[in-house]
Amino acid sequence: MSVFSRFSDIISANISALLDKAEDPQKMIRLIIQEMEDTLVEVRTQMAKSLADKRELTRVKDQRTQQLEDWQNKVRLALSKDRDDLARAAIIEKNKLAKVVEAMAQDEQTIDDNLAKLSSEVDKLEQKITETRAKQQALLIREQAATSRSKVQSHINRVQVAKYEAQFEQLARKIDHLEGQADVASKPSSELEQAFNDLEAQDEIEQELAAMKAQIEAQKANSIKE
Repeated sequence: MSVFSRFSDIISANISALLDKAEDPQKMIRLIIQEMEDTLVEVRTQMAKSLADKRELTRVKDQRTQQLEDWQNKVRLALSKDRDDLARAAIIEKNKLAKVVEAMAQDEQTIDDNLAKLSSEVDKLEQKITETRAKQQALLIREQAATSRSKVQSHINRVQVAKYEAQFEQLARKIDHLEGQADVASKPSSELEQAFNDLEAQDEIEQELAAMKAQIEAQKANSIKE
């Protein structure tokens, strides 16, 4: 039997109202606490998995970042050897990796956001469990007090019954005595769009190639001056 269908139901649950409706409050509160603890285990397990996923993603992203830097160095090397063809190819590979690294960084942020949410859920759930355990203890104390009062009242009732029975017997004896006396006295009475995209990408490559050439020429000029 499940009391809650969603995590949000646990956090927003009015435990007192649930117990008021229950036929067996003690059984209900034990069930509620067990379900909360099971949910806490599930959330913590998800946190551990997310942390493992983040570590693996960060490791791969660092590898791709290093590869990105390697391609950047290859572009410079090709340009220094006047191999524009190799430089263009290296730029294409570098840009591919740049997109991969950017996507991984976004995934990393998504995992961080998810971890923050899970951590908040753990805090809320732990607080809810603490509150519910306090209600369970209070319920147990009330139940024990009610049982004690019932026992005391039962004892009082037994004492009163015994007292009334003794009084009744005494009264009966008096009546018997009176009746005896009376007896003595008397008798009892789309494609196009792709082509333009390719043109734009080619322009970007040519612009970057031109910029790299200018940078190398500037470095050569500085070297000659020195």
